[in-house]
Amino acid sequence: MRTPVSRRETRWIAEVAHALVRAASRLVSTPCWRMHSAPGVARSGDAARTSACATSSLGGFFCASAAVLAAAMLTGLLIPAGVNAQSAKIPRTSDGKPDFSGTFEWPKSIGGPTCKCSATIFDKSKFAPLKSGGEPFFEARTGDPQHDEPREFCMPAGFPSGMLSANAVQMVQNKNYLVIVHEFQRMTRIVPMDGRPHREGLEPMFYGDPVGHWEGDTLVVETTNFKRWGLDDYYYTEPKEYRMHSEALRTIEHIKWKDASTVSYQLTIDDPKIFEGAWTQDFEMKARPDWDKMGLFEYICEENNRCPGGRCKAP
Repeated sequence: MRTPVSRRETRWIAEVAHALVRAASRLVSTPCWRMHSAPGVARSGDAARTSACATSSLGGFFCASAAVLAAAMLTGLLIPAGVNAQSAKIPRTSDGKPDFSGTFEWPKSIGGPTCKCSATIFDKSKFAPLKSGGEPFFEARTGDPQHDEPREFCMPAGFPSGMLSANAVQMVQNKNYLVIVHEFQRMTRIVPMDGRPHREGLEPMFYGDPVGHWEGDTLVVETTNFKRWGLDDYYYTEPKEYRMHSEALRTIEHIKWKDASTVSYQLTIDDPKIFEGAWTQDFEMKARPDWDKMGLFEYICEENNRCPGGRCKAP
């Protein structure tokens, strides 16, 4: 699979290709005796000049053809077919950046296992090996609802678990911020995109402290400063594996348009207290402009909560 080419690299490729074409035009227009006369050697007579011109014209033709061919090959090899057309189709802001504003489906796995629930879960085959001392990543459900499902007490899902919940996601973008609002629990993340560092002196948080920057057409979001909390909803599939990330968790999101209706959402988990190294999983988010008119539904956890702490009562 070819490595994606950034806008900066694309401009560089175009400049090199144009330079090759300009060089080709100079080869064609250069007088033949200037191209083929060796230093200190003079050609005299019409026959010699005619011979030199015939040779140099042919040489100039081949040189020019080679330059043009090199430009075409350089462009073709380094820029995947259709990338310019694809790039032109994605929504962009007035300053040319990709625009992620809109309503989307939640991130969905590209293959891999599914949960015995509606949410997306991580694929265990993607995990890095557990390091010595990383066993607390897995916790059995204890029967205590405050431990087993704290969301039944309206506790936040946290990140990344909340991002994978099966509800609509709305993004609003301007020059300095990307705001991500998830319908589930109205989870809201405000991502600065001006390259600022992480804030200091904060208490550990359920959703961490995100900061973003651009790498070509990809928005990269790094989040740190978490409190220990659930990683995903896998425990609905396997109750003995309640996946808990540590407070050392660092996540990196790579967000980019895959095509005009699909956002590629790549999530890297780096938890040095749990895993030997970082690991990554790819997801997709489908744009749903048909959901824009209705918008996100209000989510108030306590209202009509008929099962506080898992103890259900008649409505």
